[in-house]
Amino acid sequence: MAAARSARQTSKHRRHGRHVRRWSKQVSERSDSLDLEPDIFKHTDPKEIAASLKRSAEHSRRRKGTAYQSAMSMLNFYINRAGRNLSKTQRATLQRAKGKLREAFGRTA
Repeated sequence: MAAARSARQTSKHRRHGRHVRRWSKQVSERSDSLDLEPDIFKHTDPKEIAASLKRSAEHSRRRKGTAYQSAMSMLNFYINRAGRNLSKTQRATLQRAKGKLREAFGRTA
């Protein structure tokens, strides 16, 4: 049993050494979904973030869904991709931006 455990541990450590491809990084760099303004998710005003996402989604001709779906999808993608690296204040700002985005598209529930 101890030999099996150590074999698993060594293979686990080997995985960390090689280059890992991150599909989420490729999506954010090469995606055809939206052309976002630079550093839009670093703004501190949720209304500004929502307005920028709405502008980008409405001007995009490459989206597959509606402008609302594309904008909300991009915002959720960023929040999920940032994960634990997102500060509490920035996460709260982005969550408020979701509400502002719903309002901007007239989808308040």
